[in-house]
Amino acid sequence: MEKMATRQAYGKTLVELGAKYSNLVVMDADLSKSTMTAEFGKAYPERFFNMGIAEQNMYAAAAGLAISGKTVCASTFAMFATGRAFEIIRNSIGYTKANVKICATHAGITVGEDGASHQTFEDIALMRTIPGMTVINPGDGISAKLLLEGAIELDGPVYMRLGRAAVPVFYEESAKLEIGKGSCVRDGKDMTIVATGIMVSKALEAAGILAEKGIDTRVIDMHTIKPLDEEIIVKAAQETRGIVTAEEHSVIGGLGSAVAEVVVLNCPVKMAFVGQKDIFGESGKPDELLAKYGMEVVDIIRAAEGLL
Repeated sequence: MEKMATRQAYGKTLVELGAKYSNLVVMDADLSKSTMTAEFGKAYPERFFNMGIAEQNMYAAAAGLAISGKTVCASTFAMFATGRAFEIIRNSIGYTKANVKICATHAGITVGEDGASHQTFEDIALMRTIPGMTVINPGDGISAKLLLEGAIELDGPVYMRLGRAAVPVFYEESAKLEIGKGSCVRDGKDMTIVATGIMVSKALEAAGILAEKGIDTRVIDMHTIKPLDEEIIVKAAQETRGIVTAEEHSVIGGLGSAVAEVVVLNCPVKMAFVGQKDIFGESGKPDELLAKYGMEVVDIIRAAEGLL
């Protein structure tokens, strides 16, 4: 399968959107080559601002520009956006409902060799607690493009989580994705895997292996963590025997917690959670880290079989 990092799709799509929206402004915290915003800077230098290694200042300035009528995409690594600048995002962007898209790259364990200081597993949990914040986590390059386009058209704050590593492309160019609506990318009647981000392609692979074992598995791409598609979750709880959530994020406060909140209130069903446990990461190659910390295809299969 073709592979592409979601950050690459982000950078390419920004340039396309720059031609469509004259009020689109892009900001970066001195990481534009890594976040891929550099291409927008080359195409529209008058609408690109390198704010230096000053993430709090960048998001405060982004809020000011947005309140003045601009649509702002402000990028840095996820750890620095949601960690270092949380207070500013909460008070200056969330509280004011500023039209700022916090497009954070290099999320999760697949930052790899950069190590524990750069591997954030808390960002979805932090962002989904901010009132009015939309939280998006694309699973491949095509969905990153489509969801970014949707986010730009949405009036209000958005957190978009993007990855460093190339991941398989599983959507067609003609796909129709809607913010706030999960996508059933494979149907099944025995078990449901609700996945987000890079774990969607792994969930699809796991479902194929489970099918060979006689377990008919549904796979839902929950690309929008907030607002969460409760309808598709309740339907899965009613129609299948259990739900496994899979995310490159802490099992505390992320996708798994969000899905469990819906399940327990509407249709209690057995659940299992694949993700980063209550532990920091370490420096290493992304694939080796995913395997060590239990976020591989085999871990999804084991979780599904354990429920049955």
